[in-house]
Amino acid sequence: MKFRLTPLNFATAAFIALAVDIWINGAKLSGGKYEHFGSAISWMFILFAAAVSFLDLTFRNFFPETKRIWIVELSFIILATVLYILVS
Repeated sequence: MKFRLTPLNFATAAFIALAVDIWINGAKLSGGKYEHFGSAISWMFILFAAAVSFLDLTFRNFFPETKRIWIVELSFIILATVLYILVS
């Protein structure tokens, strides 16, 4: 099995880095009411990283070509971003 870099690999790494940063430095939310939510937010990012990693494995099983994986995963990231912007 050869190792292939994909966009969701980068997203998983970013979620883990955010979780570690928030765990170490704490979450600085506006208003100051939620000072002790740093660990809860870190656990959420770890959960997101696990979900994205599972999704990456699923896409790898459906699309054997690296070029097609990049297209599908970038399309998924763009779709998720647009949906997030529309909902918020």
